[in-house]
Amino acid sequence: MTNEVAETVDSGQAPHPGNRWMPRWNLGDLIDPPVFTRRNWFMLLGPGLLMGGAAIGGGEWLMGPRVTAKYGGGLMWLATLSIIGQVIYNIEISRYTLYTGEPIFTGKFRMPPHPYFWVVAYLFLDFGAIFPYLAANAATPLAAIILRRIPDPATDMVLLRGLAYGIFLAAMVPLVFGGKIYNALKAIMTFKIFVVVGFLLVLGLFYSHAATWTEIFSGFGKFGNVPIRRNEDLNGNGRLDPGEDWDRDDHLDVKEPSLLVVLDSDGDWKKDSLDLNEDGQPDPTVNVGTLEAPEFWPDINQDGEPDTTVLVDTNGDGVPNQEFPVDGDGDGKPDRFIDIDGDGIRDGDNLENVITATIQGRKFPRIDWTMIAFLSALVAISGSGGLSNTPISNYTRDQGWGMGHHVGAIPSVVGGRHLQLSHVGTVFAVTKDSLTRWKGWYRHVQRDQLAVWLPACFLGLALPSMLSVEFLPRGTDVDNQWVTATMTADAVQTRVGGTVGLVFWFMTLFCGFLVLAPSMATTADGLVRRWVDAFWTASGTLRELPPQAIRYVYFGVLSIYATFGMIMLSLQQPETLLIIATTIYNFALGFSCWHTVWLNSVLLPHELRPHWLVRVALILAGTFFLAIATVSALDKCGALYSV
Repeated sequence: MTNEVAETVDSGQAPHPGNRWMPRWNLGDLIDPPVFTRRNWFMLLGPGLLMGGAAIGGGEWLMGPRVTAKYGGGLMWLATLSIIGQVIYNIEISRYTLYTGEPIFTGKFRMPPHPYFWVVAYLFLDFGAIFPYLAANAATPLAAIILRRIPDPATDMVLLRGLAYGIFLAAMVPLVFGGKIYNALKAIMTFKIFVVVGFLLVLGLFYSHAATWTEIFSGFGKFGNVPIRRNEDLNGNGRLDPGEDWDRDDHLDVKEPSLLVVLDSDGDWKKDSLDLNEDGQPDPTVNVGTLEAPEFWPDINQDGEPDTTVLVDTNGDGVPNQEFPVDGDGDGKPDRFIDIDGDGIRDGDNLENVITATIQGRKFPRIDWTMIAFLSALVAISGSGGLSNTPISNYTRDQGWGMGHHVGAIPSVVGGRHLQLSHVGTVFAVTKDSLTRWKGWYRHVQRDQLAVWLPACFLGLALPSMLSVEFLPRGTDVDNQWVTATMTADAVQTRVGGTVGLVFWFMTLFCGFLVLAPSMATTADGLVRRWVDAFWTASGTLRELPPQAIRYVYFGVLSIYATFGMIMLSLQQPETLLIIATTIYNFALGFSCWHTVWLNSVLLPHELRPHWLVRVALILAGTFFLAIATVSALDKCGALYSV
């Protein structure tokens, strides 16, 4: 590769790396990097600010609070690994753009065997991004504000659907009007960060305890914690000793059995049995067929009649000793669990550290997989996630950084007539002077990611999670995450009190809307942008169009996406869209990490390639995302046993 660069530069031509179905790069000069000072720091903020605003989205507002409401901050280390892995990935995809002026997605099409191969591969991996889960979920807090209560899908579906459609279509507006699309999105994200982070900081500083902040931020470093289920009486003395009150309710809790169906205990891919004593095996006297929970009644003695009571082991000696009603709340349906202490929260959820257990020679903890889908979603969209990180390199180009200065940007259909986008990237000859300038640009990208995007991700996840830890009882677990959000808003109103409390109730829900709705715009733009950019270079037909015609190609693909999104909003529930999308996200990001290592190690001149430590780190990041995706997929297929 280095010899080819030297030969082509000497002949006045740019190199032609990768497969021959992609066009040769142009050759140009690398401009000087900006000089960072205290006076111009805001003007130098780039993709990190835009993507930092987008990063405060589904994972931070939906999954973070749901996980921390149940487990506190102890599982936030999963988000730490996700965010760090994404930072490395973001910097490395920008490495390619600084040299070529092309986004990373176009570079992937340059790799063998053929661009069409990567079209098929990434269409599959990018499938999760077409599900408009952000718009679907953003409709709920907006409806709650309108109705002054949590909306009921059974009676408020027309309102929820209408709001989802409106939010989704409104997210398309900044992508159609305003000149350079990048600038429109950057302005929206600046407003979002200011309002959301500002309000949450007020709550965190004036209405939260120091212990809450400590728990959340220390949780980012508690590597090895896993969810388990156990009694709180660890020493068996029958008293609540220091360190045993995990859920902070001043009560010595026992492990309360679930009345939900065990997922595929016999491997036939059907929900078919109960494990009331939670010994890890389905109870032999239970026969509930394939009925879906919770719409069934257990028949433990198999007399053909539903049982109204069950015997439960409350002292942990393995012998059932106390009888409880199956329908404890009298609503005509079996409860989700046996509520022994009557607090409405299923006790027994806890955490164990596998690293500590291994060092101390203790038995490897039996992991509770019931929340794996939501933990996987937390990993997938803490930060950006999936292929939604790839627009970082597009925005690096649109900002005019590095060789993006020679390429141009994607304009909106209405406005931005002076903007155009070159079909092919432009590279520079690697000399002593250009290498010095390139290193300056690379440090600029690192500063943008480490000083803006990274803190925005951690703060954007910590602040919403702080709400659930501070204002909700530990162990809160509800089927609808917006029930949790509304419970939090109500708790905030009660804590603050008066008119200010009512304002804070509104702001809590409004921030939920503001977190999700604008992120729908960046998600849509990212999906459309990466494919339009790639085909703008890879397609011979599109290369015949004038550079300013990119706006019409972009708008055409955006229209197709908008049509499909409207259809999906009509067919699927918000949580279903979220779980499907995030499972694919982890597979996509893991594979893309590996692909980026290969690409940067082959297409770039030797002097610009990543250090071997960076390559190893990116490979490990890809392995982490793929492992999480695999575990989540196995759980959905019934291959993991959950109690």
